[in-house]
Amino acid sequence: MSYREGRFWQPDVTVATVVEHDGRLLIVEETSKGRLVLNQPAGHLEPDESLQEAAVREAREETRWDIRLTAFIGAYQWSAPPLEPGDKARYYLRFAFVGDALGEDPSRTLDDGIARALWMTPEELEQAADRHRSPLVWRTVADYLAGQRHPLALLQQA
Repeated sequence: MSYREGRFWQPDVTVATVVEHDGRLLIVEETSKGRLVLNQPAGHLEPDESLQEAAVREAREETRWDIRLTAFIGAYQWSAPPLEPGDKARYYLRFAFVGDALGEDPSRTLDDGIARALWMTPEELEQAADRHRSPLVWRTVADYLAGQRHPLALLQQA
């Protein structure tokens, strides 16, 4: 039976932010499926939270950095393959932003599963493609590096 025939389906809604400072990108090293992977500061949208609020919160929780969003890069869909035979794929809808680093608070505790935040050049990140959490990590950065920017006003919360 398809979801159109009565089965409920919805993707995981996530946010991610590309933060660049002095030619380096703010990257999160985190544990996923038992290995250390690389990602932008990113995470799930929570109830009663705007996409922009979620992006700022996730950056703070995962990196200890306060950021200010400056632009919207784009929305991305991705289907994560099943981990085990018989499992179902997970579907993600990611909203990606550009942000400026305002300041770090080293006294903050990082989210569970986060090993550290680090600054990498785009070249270093691209060369570590085998460690990206998903294909969306580089796709988002590539679009950012290509100059893809949209006004934050495109995203509204009613």
